[in-house]
Amino acid sequence: MSSLQLAVVGGGPAGLRAAEVAASLGAKVTLFDAKPSVGRKFLVAGKGGMNLTHDEPPGSFATRYRSEGDPAEAPGVGTLSRWTSLLSDFGPTELREWAAELGVETFAASTGRVYPREMKSAPLLRRWVARMRASGVEFLMRHRLSSLEVGPAFSLGFDADGAPCRFNADAVILALGGASWPGTGSTGDWLELLRGLGVQVRPLQPANCGWEVEWPAEMQSLLEGKPLKNLAASAGGVSARGELLVTRYGLEGGILYALSHALREMSRPVLSVDFKPESSEVSLFGRLGSARRNYLEEGGVRWRLGETALRLLQYFRGGKPFASGEEAAHFVKNCPIPLRGPRPVEEAISTAGGVGFEQLDEALMVRLVPGVFVAGEMLDWEAPTGGYLMQGCFASGTRAGMGAFRYLASRRQ
Repeated sequence: MSSLQLAVVGGGPAGLRAAEVAASLGAKVTLFDAKPSVGRKFLVAGKGGMNLTHDEPPGSFATRYRSEGDPAEAPGVGTLSRWTSLLSDFGPTELREWAAELGVETFAASTGRVYPREMKSAPLLRRWVARMRASGVEFLMRHRLSSLEVGPAFSLGFDADGAPCRFNADAVILALGGASWPGTGSTGDWLELLRGLGVQVRPLQPANCGWEVEWPAEMQSLLEGKPLKNLAASAGGVSARGELLVTRYGLEGGILYALSHALREMSRPVLSVDFKPESSEVSLFGRLGSARRNYLEEGGVRWRLGETALRLLQYFRGGKPFASGEEAAHFVKNCPIPLRGPRPVEEAISTAGGVGFEQLDEALMVRLVPGVFVAGEMLDWEAPTGGYLMQGCFASGTRAGMGAFRYLASRRQ
């Protein structure tokens, strides 16, 4: 296998994992990245404690993934079976075992999120890269992909720190990321390159992002930075539990991240928020007792809404009084928040869109360009935060690495 060369372009989690897998099987691997060092997005993701994966049961883990072509209310059958297959190659258990092999112990928090015991990403990345170098992976930094020519062998053009250069390879794995966090190297510039090869690519859109709300200036000054905890919300028939954060432009938080696909599908996105998910409308009404007016103000005390929640409810009610306690209780359980739209893709945690799975075979090889494989956020998929994004990159990188090795092995026969 040493005479056949594999080029991996992109040094994020998916590219690193793909290179590691292919090299461990015997491929000669050179990994390119536009930045001075690999793992930039890996390190950024680790600032919150490095959420590697989630300990959700295997049967439901795959349901967290969807593609742009799926209906908002449920992932498509094809998407579910595809991710069940990808996770069978390298799922949460395998990811934790992989970290343990690098000397990094992991633990599952009460939320189900899995973290390194040290709660840091840098030590894990250093050990990972050192092991890859020891296995023979060559790293070429400051190489930005500019072209990909298809022939008997692939000719990759790079801007190498300002100077053009070319590299020939027998197979290529592209793991260039989406378009979020462009400072880490994920700029989405590769879309036109693949389209030039005839590959259909869906536009990249913000996922796991904040959404804009039409706040008046006084609301911004009063509530910016204020959290809202223990909420439930729904959009387009999809529900989620979690938290929100009021920002100068609108709202952020896990609830919005989980509902991002459903919200994007709505012509006029509206988030319906339940500020007291543990209580029914009937129980809320009962706790109003003898109140016969100012129902929301009375409820603010008796329902323990908190100042931020109460101000938001008053704002979205538009100053209109409630005719009854039942009406106030219903509104607290079903407060509609109109959203103007998502924040720019550059601010998103992750992106949706990219190379559709219908363009690829089971090994994640591009059908129109045999020998070219795609992994990570270049693929058309999205998932909520909580470890699912990182797991998706590792799983798709594993599949692409194995697929590229098998392709190279078939070339030798």
